[in-house]
Amino acid sequence: MGRLILDSVTKKFNSFLALENVSFEVADGEFVCLLGPSGCGKTTILRLAAGLEAPIGGNLFLDGKKIEGVNKECGFVFQEYALFPWRTVKENIEFGPQAKGLHKNECDRISKHYIDLVGLNGFENHYPKELSGGMKQRVGIARAYANSPKLLLMDEPFGALDAQTRNLMQGELLRIWEKEHISVLFVTHSVDEAVFLGDKVVVMSARPGKIKEIFDVNLPRPRIRTSLEANIIRDKVLKSLGMEIKLAMKEK
Repeated sequence: MGRLILDSVTKKFNSFLALENVSFEVADGEFVCLLGPSGCGKTTILRLAAGLEAPIGGNLFLDGKKIEGVNKECGFVFQEYALFPWRTVKENIEFGPQAKGLHKNECDRISKHYIDLVGLNGFENHYPKELSGGMKQRVGIARAYANSPKLLLMDEPFGALDAQTRNLMQGELLRIWEKEHISVLFVTHSVDEAVFLGDKVVVMSARPGKIKEIFDVNLPRPRIRTSLEANIIRDKVLKSLGMEIKLAMKEK
């Protein structure tokens, strides 16, 4: 299970209204992408789902249970990798299972499984400084999955990568997701990325963040980025998003 529901969620930071009456859901095993202009509250939604922030109005639920306090049922993948520089690839992946008190043999089994899954065989004993950006993000994804989360939260995980590596990592993420089939809420600024990855694309409005439009991406995988069907959806999302970016620029 891994069904996330946001029900009329509102969030304020002092006098700043970041989110207002946000409602949508991530179904069990669904891949949902969040799009919107800078400052519209996309990352705030991830932090609320992780229990790192609390709403001032509305509620969030994971599998019917209200999220209150740190949500240990979710994994988080950051743009900045956030790996422990003093730990090897294997040790970074084993951090969560070790923190849970799992036996050394079980931690070893889990790390071997995910090292194989993300294609890092032969790099088990390398440190983050010895890895490329794409490899670091593979470690971050493996570390998140190693905790057996119900929900994976991803905050622009490929934003710092070059275009070629980014496209490669998108394909790799889908390959892993299709094997593990854990629910994903993925923040991105790229319409192309959202349409390529998501079962659903949620477009947010400029400040305060609200849900403007939700697009279902009913395209079979593997998807062809340049297909007519993908272009039709991308154009609709671009039109919806473009209006919000113009509004956000006017506010500045």
